[in-house]
Amino acid sequence: MVERFLPGVPGMQIEEIFNAAPGKEIASGKFDSAESSAALAANTFGYFLNRPGDLPPLPGCEDVKWPASSLALEKEVRFPWKSRWGHPVLDVVAANSSALIGIESKRFEPYRDRPEAHFTDTYWRDVWGDCMHGYQGLRDMLSENASHYAYLKADQLVKHALGLWARTRLGKEYAGLTPVLFYLYAEPQLLPNSNKSIDDDARASHREEIAHFAASVEGDEVRFVACSYRELLAAWEQSEKPEVREHARAVIRRFSP
Repeated sequence: MVERFLPGVPGMQIEEIFNAAPGKEIASGKFDSAESSAALAANTFGYFLNRPGDLPPLPGCEDVKWPASSLALEKEVRFPWKSRWGHPVLDVVAANSSALIGIESKRFEPYRDRPEAHFTDTYWRDVWGDCMHGYQGLRDMLSENASHYAYLKADQLVKHALGLWARTRLGKEYAGLTPVLFYLYAEPQLLPNSNKSIDDDARASHREEIAHFAASVEGDEVRFVACSYRELLAAWEQSEKPEVREHARAVIRRFSP
């Protein structure tokens, strides 16, 4: 049986985090599935859970003030008001002295699940100020046409962005930091447990939708950055720290993202 976690990743600590999180990924068995996006994200970033200062700058975010001072997995980004429908949960949240970076990770989902959009009353509050018109415009558009995107779970990204904005503009813990939404995606060749390949057109269409989303929110207060796992891990393989380089290679060997 393949070990659940890669060398250097604090498995017991991560299991406690996931068991306390709303999704119950480990208890349900989803985490151990060959399709698990959570396993990829947790192994990739869990290595830095107790050593956030060793996290290399994320591609496209080199200009914010590294190193990171904190890193959390399965992090609930709570609004400063009660929400009976819950609050956004990001795969990873990292902070440094200038930015709060929320990472949403995708593995097979863009090529397996057709996204649908839904926004609860929480996201229709008149609190988002004058610098979030792009995200609000996508919210409005997706409410009219829930299947506008065929690959990109755009409503989830909008919710995450609004959550990050609220934490940096309406809360105290991250007040004044630049909010960054970092979309990290795999580009696998095959769907697991089948012989079905993912063709180049599907990957290209996913990237086109990412570009459309990015253009729609350009200039908004929550900065949007997108990056593939291959680009991220290629950058980590150039790290000055040999242990980080080896970790990047271990992720590639295990998950072929």
